[in-house]
Amino acid sequence: MADQIPLRPVRSAANRKRAAYYSAAGRGPGAERPSRSLLEDEYARLDEMPLMMSEEGCENDEGDYHTLPRARAARRGRRPERALCGGWQSLCASCCDWLINVCQRKRELRARTVWLGHPEKCEEKHPRNIIKNQKYNVFTFIPGVLYEQFKFFLNLYFLVVSCSQFVPALKIGYLYTYWAPLGFVLAVTITREAIDEFRRFQRDKEVNSQLYSKLTVRGKVQVKSSDIQVGDLIVVEKNQRIPSDMVFLRTSEKAGSCFIRTDQLDGETDWKLKVAVSCTQRLPALGDLFSISAYVHAQKPQLDIHSFEGTFTRDDSDPPVHESLSIENTLWASTVVASGTVIGVVIYTGKETRSVLNTSNPNNKVGLLDLELNQLTKALFLALVALSVVMVTLQGFVGPWYRNLFRFLLLFSYIIPISLRVNLDMGKAAYGWMVMRDENIPGTVVRTSTIPEELGRLVYLLTDKTGTLTRNEMVFKRLHLGTVSYGTDTMDEIQGHVRASCLQVALVQWTESVGLTLVSRDLTSMQLRTPGGQVLTYSLLQTFPFTSESKRMGVVVRDESTAEITFYMKGADVAMSTIVQYNDWLEEECGNMAREGLRTLVVAKRVLTEEQYQDFESRYTQAKLSVHDRTLKVAAVVESLEREMQLLCVTGVEDRLQADVRPTLEMLRNAGIKIWMLTGDKLETATCIAKSSHLVSRTQDTHIFRPVSSRGEAHLELNAFRRKQDCALVLSGDSLEVCLRYYEHELMELACQCPAVVCCRCSPTQKARIVKLLQTHTHKRTCAIGDGGNDVSMIQAADCGIGIEGKEGKAASLAADFSITQFAHVGRLLMVHGRRSYKRSAALGQFVMHRGLLISTMQAVFSSVFYFASVPLYQGFLMVGYATVYTMFPVFSLVLDQDVKPEVAMLYPELYKDLTKGRSLSFKTFLVWVLISVYQGGILMYGALVLFESEFVHVVAISFTALILTELLMVALTIRTWHWLMVLAEFLSLGCYVASLAFLNEYFDVAFITTVTFVWKVSAVTVLSCLPLYVVKYLKRKLSPPSYSKLMS
Repeated sequence: MADQIPLRPVRSAANRKRAAYYSAAGRGPGAERPSRSLLEDEYARLDEMPLMMSEEGCENDEGDYHTLPRARAARRGRRPERALCGGWQSLCASCCDWLINVCQRKRELRARTVWLGHPEKCEEKHPRNIIKNQKYNVFTFIPGVLYEQFKFFLNLYFLVVSCSQFVPALKIGYLYTYWAPLGFVLAVTITREAIDEFRRFQRDKEVNSQLYSKLTVRGKVQVKSSDIQVGDLIVVEKNQRIPSDMVFLRTSEKAGSCFIRTDQLDGETDWKLKVAVSCTQRLPALGDLFSISAYVHAQKPQLDIHSFEGTFTRDDSDPPVHESLSIENTLWASTVVASGTVIGVVIYTGKETRSVLNTSNPNNKVGLLDLELNQLTKALFLALVALSVVMVTLQGFVGPWYRNLFRFLLLFSYIIPISLRVNLDMGKAAYGWMVMRDENIPGTVVRTSTIPEELGRLVYLLTDKTGTLTRNEMVFKRLHLGTVSYGTDTMDEIQGHVRASCLQVALVQWTESVGLTLVSRDLTSMQLRTPGGQVLTYSLLQTFPFTSESKRMGVVVRDESTAEITFYMKGADVAMSTIVQYNDWLEEECGNMAREGLRTLVVAKRVLTEEQYQDFESRYTQAKLSVHDRTLKVAAVVESLEREMQLLCVTGVEDRLQADVRPTLEMLRNAGIKIWMLTGDKLETATCIAKSSHLVSRTQDTHIFRPVSSRGEAHLELNAFRRKQDCALVLSGDSLEVCLRYYEHELMELACQCPAVVCCRCSPTQKARIVKLLQTHTHKRTCAIGDGGNDVSMIQAADCGIGIEGKEGKAASLAADFSITQFAHVGRLLMVHGRRSYKRSAALGQFVMHRGLLISTMQAVFSSVFYFASVPLYQGFLMVGYATVYTMFPVFSLVLDQDVKPEVAMLYPELYKDLTKGRSLSFKTFLVWVLISVYQGGILMYGALVLFESEFVHVVAISFTALILTELLMVALTIRTWHWLMVLAEFLSLGCYVASLAFLNEYFDVAFITTVTFVWKVSAVTVLSCLPLYVVKYLKRKLSPPSYSKLMS
């Protein structure tokens, strides 16, 4: 309760009032308890309480606090800005969302009654049991793809320009000069999307077509996964995927239980024990399921994969049989049967299953570079409009000036070149091909070819733990028995000790390696074989499973040879230290192991008399039958055993990390990338892995966020965390949920300042939500990496998703934008390929815009000289050839350029920090290219006008030839590292132009272009346009070299 937890002492008068307010309830045991309404009022007033924003906040006045109302007001103030910036895209998205909501209203989820083997008795219609990862269907494919293309200003602009050529008064050239490039772009895009969509369709079809055995009155029949209905009795064999959410009815295992693998659902690799409904398990034969009248009442579909509430009822017996159903009686979809054959009744299908509810719909990802280029094209459009208005104004608004205005808009339309989209898309495809051909990261697959530049702009990396950072291989490293400690090199010495006390260590693999073998185990008994060959039999009287609250698990066993009853318990040191008898070595040894990155486990025991156990059993049975507060009552009874236990040993286990995880994480940190680990595993495990992987350095403090369940507790814990400086944050999913409910902005502000964050016990939806919160609060680019089905939502929500194809299957790999085989490949993927993709696309995009600005400047100069006439300078094939065969190959060869060698980029990851600042493509670099284009365009046009002698056709010949040569020389000026294909592209383009001169009689005077006069005039204009830029580039490299220049030398 917030009113029972004192806040930190504060100095100012206003803060003393608050302290008095919060401590008012603590007047002593005799004080009157506050009423419920008063407590609610106090919680409501917590919104008015400040969260401390600095270390000195305790001694500062009211002005040093950021109160919640102010923070929320600031957020409200930012909303209109976002609404105004959306423009065309926001309007279209809003309309589409409205139409979707009108046409496809969500059905309200309700609890249901499911009759065994009788799907026809269902009271309402349930969704089909299909998995669908496709973005479109037959009817929405073309409209959807066109919308995704034309929501960008660049493509929409060209659509309008191309359509304008159907109007005779506005036509200024051939139709193919506009529609051919636009049609090519759309054809490439539609083809690429169609291929991706067809692959998704094939993957879905493969899963939905898997065959299962369905139990009917006439026996077993084979049905497809997509044809399974609520109420069907489904038989699932060992190692087969469970197709839908079911209640576990029967198993071939005599114990009435089975194990399932849930790694594709929650990321945990340990097998889960599931127990069949006892009423149906006791039936003599499988067919008897149809001879009884029974039903399951199940709660409505929920997100929570760790809980279930339901009842099983058999109403044809007298009296009716009722059994309570919990999570141990369920088989969730996407899990795999690990032992035996199971029969279950389907209760949820399709989109109502836990796995689908925890998976978000895939979004069409757009790279930051594309968004930046979209902003630049808008700026170019404003320049285009302004230039056209200036031309019409200087013309004097004579005649139908509005028609002239539109004609000028079309004449200068090359300011925004449509080839920009073509070149960038082809460049992205080339980057993807290079990534998959990289021998240093074998097995890498690029599944989304539209965002390779995102790999070079990442600020936050959110990673799973199990199977991503670790191998899922536990290795026993240390055993401490109080008086002596054993490591991996001294394990042989303890075999004799194991013979004397066989149950001191509960790690099966290790005990087998030293001679103690687990022979068999079921729900009621277990057998062990000692190194001497003796078989020891124990009866399992009670088992207390691990919970995140208790942080321990226990078992009560009876030795069949001696009838001795012993209660064994193992758990985390923080939980066990208050349970065991006094000792002077537990805390110290646990600290030593933790510093080595080992997962510590404390083992203790207590011998019980028969009377003690019988008393415990009666109280335990009574507590389990309670209707109200069952969990609390059961926990209280178990705690009565956990007193004065004898400490046996402390074990240290290492969860083996994947190869080169430590250097990779260090490289990413040095590159300025903040790493967050999101895992469904326990807090202690997550903390150990964070330390052993060096996600949290040895010298770094770690703040473990205490469990909070109310607004007041969250308020105080956030204030406590505010005091910490430069420490890693560790918090659980439950605490995260509470903090986000009341203090979202404050928590994200604090967490983003941490060098590393670890979130444990995270559900798949929480992982995706954290990604979205980072995107919203920081506006930085995020990357999510995982290997299990529980990571799919996070991967799809991130700006860049990376999937690892490993032991947990291919779900994450197939849903990701990039698929790799091990975590260590992330370093090269980001440092090398991310850098190359971003740098090359930035250079390519700006150069293509320069090409359009250059010819538009020449058109503007030409129109100005000839009385502002709206007449094109170059027509027909000259315009098409300029953007294609004459300059396309050299410009596109920029995708082979590199500023630093791969070895240097890997050795100095600090170079990556410059990429996240976006300096390679910004308004500053854009303005530099605009100035270059204006200068060169003016020189080329005025030079041609000054040097021509008699006929106008000579102006076209001189200016166009100089224009082509200038473009080729500018490509050479831009290149930093030459490749033989670049040289080939330069000479190939030059050769194509020279060869085509013989066929361009319509545009050039062949007699003139073969004279020496033509050659020297073209050379003079070209040198004048390029030589000053070469001089400036040389001086800049000498006086202000780039950060990587010293490394290259």
